[in-house]
Amino acid sequence: MSEETQEKLLLIDGFNLLSRCYFATAYGKEWDQLTRNSQGLFINGLRAKIQKLLQLVRIHEPTHLAIAWDVKRNETLRKEKFQDYKGTRNELPEPLIQQYETAVTLFNTLGLPQFTIPRYEADDIIGTFTQKWRDEKQGECIIYSNDRDLLQLLCEQTSQLIAAKKGEIKYTVHDFRDDYGIEPSQWIDVKALLGDKSDNIPGVAGVGEKAALPLVQQYRSVEGIYESVDELDVKYKRYFKKLQLGREMAFLSRDLCEIYRDVPDILDLNFDDIRIKVNRSLLKDELSRLEINVRVG
Repeated sequence: MSEETQEKLLLIDGFNLLSRCYFATAYGKEWDQLTRNSQGLFINGLRAKIQKLLQLVRIHEPTHLAIAWDVKRNETLRKEKFQDYKGTRNELPEPLIQQYETAVTLFNTLGLPQFTIPRYEADDIIGTFTQKWRDEKQGECIIYSNDRDLLQLLCEQTSQLIAAKKGEIKYTVHDFRDDYGIEPSQWIDVKALLGDKSDNIPGVAGVGEKAALPLVQQYRSVEGIYESVDELDVKYKRYFKKLQLGREMAFLSRDLCEIYRDVPDILDLNFDDIRIKVNRSLLKDELSRLEINVRVG
């Protein structure tokens, strides 16, 4: 096996992981019940995040690592295209924001590769990394996130680790094809019809899960559906008017759902810049300073 096929890239959806760790450890608690260190910093979610990061590195032994962070939701390209994008989300709790800031400072000190790029979301950073890795490398790429929007990035090289009740599932392109009967690139078309409540992406009103996937399986894409909309299979007759009325929203939603794979800052990067170089002594010192007690290994 060549050195290049042994290389492995681990991509972390930074805020997805931190927020899951935060809400899991904050469930049913008031802010004053959350774990803080002697400096008054909240560390409940950050401790769990670091524990998980170290576990992922131990188990999967990546040679390269990148942590992708979102920008503020009102500063994204998608917000420019659709003002209501993510408009229904609540404000983030202050202890979570503080732990994000602490994490960024900590990772900078440790020299861990992390990326926040104006106007782009973490998904776009991850999407560009997967594409660049696919173009330049032969090794495996693993995405760690519970965000199913990222399924559109799956390929022979790229899989996604998804947390489930019975443990984490390594979800591959083969699993996706077996489950949905389409290619990962067509996931965008399914989402264009369904919309996304969490991101406030409208989709096509009245077209739900029973119709969205079968329509894409049969007509291949949003374009294919609308090219055939006047001659749709009789089993979709009840959706004819809904599709006609929702045409503009379908194409807008598809645009909003599609992950960018051409973020300039990432394309210009050299992969040697994100090789894992962990100074264990510094890591132990920084965790001790923050009073975060986890096994470093």
